[in-house]
Amino acid sequence: MDRLDDMLAFIKVVDTKSFTAAADRLNLSKSVVSRRIGELENRLGARLLNRTTRKLSLTEVGQAYYERCSRILADLEEAEQAVADLHAAPRGRLRVNAPVSFGVRHLAPAVAEFLNRYPLIEVDLELNDRFVDLVDEGYDLAIRIGRLRDSSLIARRLAPARAVVCASPAYLEQHGTPQTPEDLSNHRCLIYTNLPTPEIWHFKVDGEVRGVRVSGPMRGNNGDLLRDAAIAGVGIVLSPTFLCGDALSSGALRPFLSDCMIAEASVNAVYPQNRHLSPKVRVFVDFLVQRFGQRPYWDCALLETLQPDAERDIELFEPS
Repeated sequence: MDRLDDMLAFIKVVDTKSFTAAADRLNLSKSVVSRRIGELENRLGARLLNRTTRKLSLTEVGQAYYERCSRILADLEEAEQAVADLHAAPRGRLRVNAPVSFGVRHLAPAVAEFLNRYPLIEVDLELNDRFVDLVDEGYDLAIRIGRLRDSSLIARRLAPARAVVCASPAYLEQHGTPQTPEDLSNHRCLIYTNLPTPEIWHFKVDGEVRGVRVSGPMRGNNGDLLRDAAIAGVGIVLSPTFLCGDALSSGALRPFLSDCMIAEASVNAVYPQNRHLSPKVRVFVDFLVQRFGQRPYWDCALLETLQPDAERDIELFEPS
């Protein structure tokens, strides 16, 4: 008798608490199921089930065997599904959550190209800056920027999350260019409020991390808003390069204090820790890694101004 068939019969009897119901599920006769359980117990040399006229219950040995059999059958099903997925085109609805600014500027164009490449996939893209619970809210994955908190989610790095302190040429000509992080306390700074301590900007000087308190005429919870204000000459902004990269390229903004920026952060794809990663999630994450990469296109202007040993990823946001 096939051992897997015996295991399956045993699992069904335990799950349904009935030989009759198990037989119906397996499309077998009750006598065949009963015989398989008996032969299984004889081969193992142990009783697995307590049988009475009213109910079935597991013995201590039966409980341990049930748990092991469940894992074995689950692994077998997963292995078969994985092989099937390798030969099947990715398909289905993919629910993605992302921050607003990054989503509009960089993810939306990427999704358009992705859909042309994978026509059997549909993308439901929701943009907001709040923290979402992927499992409870039914997302397949989310894009999160910054240092990730420890969690049960799987994270894959898509690109570095660099940031710069920058201002318009007009502002710097009128007010001067800060030479040290401490100089910022005497300047008009534009403050991004979606941070735990918005008024404290951190830098690394001579190996020491320093927090500089800044202030200014404008605060906001949207990076595009603050970048545009900086371009207009309102003040100095600490901006992610995925927002200000084009302004750096055109010269509308000029970076400074680049040698003082700190810490490594990243743009990440995060998704639930499933036993088997669906093909649609796998191909989407692979696509984004290829599209963005270690030297994303939005960093071109910044990296051209840095020496190779000065290139560094810097912390932009608390993770969300």
